[in-house]
Amino acid sequence: MSALRQALLGVALLAALGLLIWSQELRISGANKDARLAEKDAATAREDAERNLANANALRANLQQERNAQITLRTQQDQLRQGLAKRELTIEALKRENADLRNWADQPLPDAARRLRERPALTGADAYRQWLSGRGALHATRDQPAQ
Repeated sequence: MSALRQALLGVALLAALGLLIWSQELRISGANKDARLAEKDAATAREDAERNLANANALRANLQQERNAQITLRTQQDQLRQGLAKRELTIEALKRENADLRNWADQPLPDAARRLRERPALTGADAYRQWLSGRGALHATRDQPAQ
């Protein structure tokens, strides 16, 4: 019986060894699947990172363009303010030098010009539209120049 026992033990040992090899194969295939999924996820993450970097660079360039445009607009605004101040000084100097101009500038605006500048307190676009459509058109002057 010892030969039969040894044969059964040998078969049991071979079965255990086969079972161990099969379980290791299952673990290895599972690990390979996990590795492929991890590589796929890493590739997707790299693509997302590259896309995000491109977006960030585009936004940075756009921001720089807007900052440059703002600098240009501020410069133009400063130049316009300086030009306006010069013109106001010139007008004041002309008023001091020329009595006719001073008298003309001191007179009130004509009624037609004053009506152009009158505007009620409006709240909202609809009220502005109604005010525009409700006011009368300006009358043409009677003295038309000959053409």
